[in-house]
Amino acid sequence: MTRSDLVEALAERFDQLTHRDAEVAVKALLDAVGDALVRGHRIEVRGFGSFSVSHRPPRMGRNPRSGEAVAIPSKRVPHFKPGKALREAVDQRTDQLTQQSTAK
Repeated sequence: MTRSDLVEALAERFDQLTHRDAEVAVKALLDAVGDALVRGHRIEVRGFGSFSVSHRPPRMGRNPRSGEAVAIPSKRVPHFKPGKALREAVDQRTDQLTQQSTAK
C-alpha cells in the first residue's frame, strides 16, 4: 500500500473527510512519526507496533566487485516492531490463505 492508497482508503472509510483532508491527515501523521524518530524518540501505537531508532555499530564489510575490505561507519536506523495484535492478525490471515491454496 502506498501513501496515496492510504489516503484513498481513509477518504472512503470516513465520509466526513474530503480527499484533501485525508491527505493532510496522513502527511501530518507520517511527518510526526519521522520527526520523533529523527529526535531519537520511540513511538508506540498499542495493538499496531512501535517505531524506534536502533544503533548499528561500525563494522568491516567487503566491496562485492573487488573483494576489498571496507570500513562501514556506525549509524542510526529506524526500526519497526509489530505489536502482538498485528502479528496475530497477519499470522491468522496467512494461515487462511495457506489453507485456501492447499484446498484447491
